[in-house]
Amino acid sequence: MGRKMKAFGLEALKIVDINAKGMGVGKDDGRVFFVPGTVPGDVVTATAYRKRRGYWEARLEKIEKPSPDRVNAPCDYFGLCGGCKWQHFDYQAQLQFKEKEVTHNLTHIGKVTPIEKYPIVAAPADYYYRNKMEFSFSSQRWLTAEEINSEATIERRGVGFHKPGMWDKVVDIHHCHLQADPSNAIRNFIRSYALEHNLSFFNPREQEGFLRTLMIRTASTGEVMVLLQFFHEATNDREALLQTLQNEFPTINCLLYCINNKANESLYDQEIVAYTERTYIEEKMGDLTFRISAKSFYQTNSEQAEKLYRLVKDFAQLQPNEIVYDLYTGTGTIAQYVADQCAKVIGIESVPDAIIAAKANALNNGISNVAFEVGDMKDCFDKNFIERHGEAQVVITDPPRNGMHAKVVGQLMELAPERIVYVSCNSATQARDLALMKEKYQLVKSQAVDLFPQTHHVENIVLLQRI
Repeated sequence: MGRKMKAFGLEALKIVDINAKGMGVGKDDGRVFFVPGTVPGDVVTATAYRKRRGYWEARLEKIEKPSPDRVNAPCDYFGLCGGCKWQHFDYQAQLQFKEKEVTHNLTHIGKVTPIEKYPIVAAPADYYYRNKMEFSFSSQRWLTAEEINSEATIERRGVGFHKPGMWDKVVDIHHCHLQADPSNAIRNFIRSYALEHNLSFFNPREQEGFLRTLMIRTASTGEVMVLLQFFHEATNDREALLQTLQNEFPTINCLLYCINNKANESLYDQEIVAYTERTYIEEKMGDLTFRISAKSFYQTNSEQAEKLYRLVKDFAQLQPNEIVYDLYTGTGTIAQYVADQCAKVIGIESVPDAIIAAKANALNNGISNVAFEVGDMKDCFDKNFIERHGEAQVVITDPPRNGMHAKVVGQLMELAPERIVYVSCNSATQARDLALMKEKYQLVKSQAVDLFPQTHHVENIVLLQRI
């Protein structure tokens, strides 16, 4: 809990670092200040307003001297929508700090140091790289001070991203730099159509309104998926919107909708209805083709995902007679990508729809030496699982941000495969797990891969060799 104390000003505060959440770190008179919107090398005027354990939260007031690594953010909504928090930070400098963060977590949290550490893999495109975006409709969009003070009639409906700290307000986005065309055109067309035909936008406080969310998925193949989520059914309005959208954008391969009147927007327990014949789009990765449905997990940066999986394959050093376990397999992309180099791969995943997609993709790709099971990892990855499939010589694990459950780590230690390749989107929890395994395993290799330019997030791959 932060203690409320009198705010005070800071002059000529030098920003010397960036913390794990991407905020600038300043130091003055033995005190540490976290200042959003700053980058290392900035000299700023700031206001410290809240004391936390070990640091102060501060608000940027003025940049007195900009850092050499500071750049102009190209987006009109930078600092408002909550995404792309590093647009003001030179991309090469972003990579340096991401790499530094991974190294710090491995050595300070995990107390491990890799024998070989390879340079971070930069993204060739630092904008327009995402293949999936989700936008929210709101009847109460966020307004600027000028709009609030204006005497003119202001349109309150908008579609975009939730304003940080304001769960019921949406920043109306006309051009997003994260997803390539036709993403912006589709979203802007739907907004214009909805305003012209006076369709109601969702109000989360009142739990009312028609248009709720919009998801757009694109693929390197050029295929496009659009999913509209409605809060309630209004058949004529829904049919007219979907038909008009299809006519305007005939390149949409997969047009879907769902009626979701729950309190939350989660799709995983919802029935997805296809307006087009296609219920999926196809993505290519090397010689493989993956069908991606509305509920499928797929790495949001397609180009970097293939580089990531290629490194996983290289790190694993698979042999033709080896059995591989792929923990947290998702839709089985890694399992299928490495299957040509080993005897068989068994994937485990807790989401049933993901396993259905994994099996279908394996069948379509003509891969017969993979198998997939549904279950909670900490419960199904046990002795019975090992007896059914045989002991693995290699385990690949790619858990969510909170890392592996302690029971899963314990089972891995008991299984004691020769090699473990651990892929993580959170090097802090990865390091925590490595600390639990260092008595049996040596950290041989580590390499970061940047899938998320303009953010502080980064993927890291490590190879563990049994001692």
